[in-house]
Amino acid sequence: KDLTREILTFSRQAELKNQPVEFQTIIKEALKLLRSSIPSDIEILQNIRPECRPVFADPTKLHQIIMNLCTNAFHAVQENSGKFEVILDEIVIQNENQPGVEGLVPGDYVRLTVSDTGCGMDNQTLVQIFDPYFTTKEEGKGTGLGLSVSYGIVKKLNGDIKVYSEPGQGTTFHIYLPAADVQTAGEAAPESGVKGGNERILLVDDEESIAE
Repeated sequence: KDLTREILTFSRQAELKNQPVEFQTIIKEALKLLRSSIPSDIEILQNIRPECRPVFADPTKLHQIIMNLCTNAFHAVQENSGKFEVILDEIVIQNENQPGVEGLVPGDYVRLTVSDTGCGMDNQTLVQIFDPYFTTKEEGKGTGLGLSVSYGIVKKLNGDIKVYSEPGQGTTFHIYLPAADVQTAGEAAPESGVKGGNERILLVDDEESIAE
């Protein structure tokens, strides 16, 4: 199901269910999942600002972005037992020619940064990283769709991806997403919790002990 969704997202045929989302919550959940699957000698640094405003996006797609970027960072530092850092903060873009964020519409943005201490990339590789099916990983470690999918998601949310890399100096990805209006986000929240009733839960498993 996840693979199908990724292909549909890449082909722009799947509608995004956008809503005000706290990106920091999704990042923490994703990093918790990654931490359990990444060797302990790989250090994951976190600098997540809890007061960052929500972004208007599909939570599943935000999770997909952070998982794609962090998985790439892990693969980049895997051989040398390196580390990568995940940062979430806010930035105000004053004009379209502001250095480092050229082309973005002026306004308030939430910025996700994923930076690794890996081998880095040369210019020839950098110009191809968002191309579908392009990958520098060995067979079995990547499909070449991760960054293409992430790029498509971010662009559809009126954001942008900036990448900086040099051979031997590691790689840094910056994801810029427009900050959602706090008042609008509050109004869109559910009015109350789910009301209980006489529901039943069906558990299905092919092993009796697990079902129990």
